[in-house]
Amino acid sequence: MTELPTRLEVEDLQQNLGEVQEILERLRPVDGRSPAPEAEALLLGEIRAKLERLHPADVAVVLEALPLDERLIVWGLVKADRDGEILLEVADAVRESLIASMEPRELVAAAETLEADEIADLVPDLPDDVVQDVIRALPQAEREQLRAALSYDEGSVGALMDFDQVTVREDVSLEAVTRYLRRMDELPGHTDQLFVVDREQRLRGTLPLARLIVSDLDLEVGQVISRESLQLHAEDAAEDAAQAFERYDLVSAPVVDHFGRLVGRLTVNAVVDHIREKSAATQLAESGLREEEDIFAPVWNSFRNRWAWLAVNLVTAFIASRVIGAFEGSIEKLVALAALMPIVAGIGGNSGNQTITLIVRALALGQIQGEYWTQLLRKELSVATLNGVAWGTLLGGVTYLLYGRVALGGVMALAMLLTLLLAAGMGVAIPYLRARLGRDPAVGASVLITACTDSGGFFIFLGLATVFLL
Repeated sequence: MTELPTRLEVEDLQQNLGEVQEILERLRPVDGRSPAPEAEALLLGEIRAKLERLHPADVAVVLEALPLDERLIVWGLVKADRDGEILLEVADAVRESLIASMEPRELVAAAETLEADEIADLVPDLPDDVVQDVIRALPQAEREQLRAALSYDEGSVGALMDFDQVTVREDVSLEAVTRYLRRMDELPGHTDQLFVVDREQRLRGTLPLARLIVSDLDLEVGQVISRESLQLHAEDAAEDAAQAFERYDLVSAPVVDHFGRLVGRLTVNAVVDHIREKSAATQLAESGLREEEDIFAPVWNSFRNRWAWLAVNLVTAFIASRVIGAFEGSIEKLVALAALMPIVAGIGGNSGNQTITLIVRALALGQIQGEYWTQLLRKELSVATLNGVAWGTLLGGVTYLLYGRVALGGVMALAMLLTLLLAAGMGVAIPYLRARLGRDPAVGASVLITACTDSGGFFIFLGLATVFLL
């Protein structure tokens, strides 16, 4: 197990990154002349020494913060026996660049240092021939575990669980259990309970370590086990398991198959990683990014990742411009409209984004059931009405003070109310429709709601102005 850093080392991570970048700067040619070989070797040795002192997760941070050419220089200085751990820690996009720079034998060697469930996390990024070589190099038991891990769908508990757990029988004494534990070099990480199984590996209950410590050692396991502990199934959704971990403050939970046999365990570190990755993916999706992007990725890769929703945005922006174009005559007669209409659309977009963010989050947490959508829509429309009356009245008053026209102030107030109602309705409707169609409600949410509030806000404000002012 990799030694964790001290608090001081964690706080010094940015300093270490800065020092690595400074050394790399000194390695660059000056006036076309590279450093002398002796000086270059000394500088590379300094980087290597710094990397050896860092936790794999911190090395990953350093690699992610470097352009591709410098990243590969640093990657080449990492000890081979740490490659696997670091590949697990780096972001997916950065991992691809590192794997692409490695020879097949290096990839196989890196994978062999990992557990079966960890190898399964790398498999999607490894070449097929390397995956086959890794499988052949594993002992039979780990080979079966790897195949089992790969058989589960992404986003399921089975894809997140690990196979490193401690099991005991319920007919043995607690004293025998403690002797068994003392013979181990160390317990698997995040072990807060032992799993009690029968001869067919069916789960009978759990034995919390806290209960083992305070119980009479002459008692049998069956007398002190907890038979009502939470059990997960390998096919359960990872999101549901994450909510259970948060709700019940779990550190680990057993994972069973359809026959009740113990097949692995889910730990809080895997759940936290899943939540972090899901949150990052949601943020990217809301902005219209299709996948996580290496900030130093080649231009063409970044273009492919971003173009799709930019194209959608271009279409919606063109529609908004056509809405404005339809009221060119009104704007020419009353120039104040050009100055005021961005306010209506801007506040409408902000309100819509607030609504859609809350709805998408609630959907992710499983808080919205089918029969509650109507009630939710009524609530959001009511909130929009209150905001519309309050801010519409304020903006209407400000408009009157600026331009001296009561009717213009009234149009501004009414447009604000109607635009916020539109934003609230679309903020509920967009994620609802995408969820009903089996699509991710978060994907492009920000783009879609902004398009609706821009076009709708311009139309409402300019339309009211045309009817009541001209």
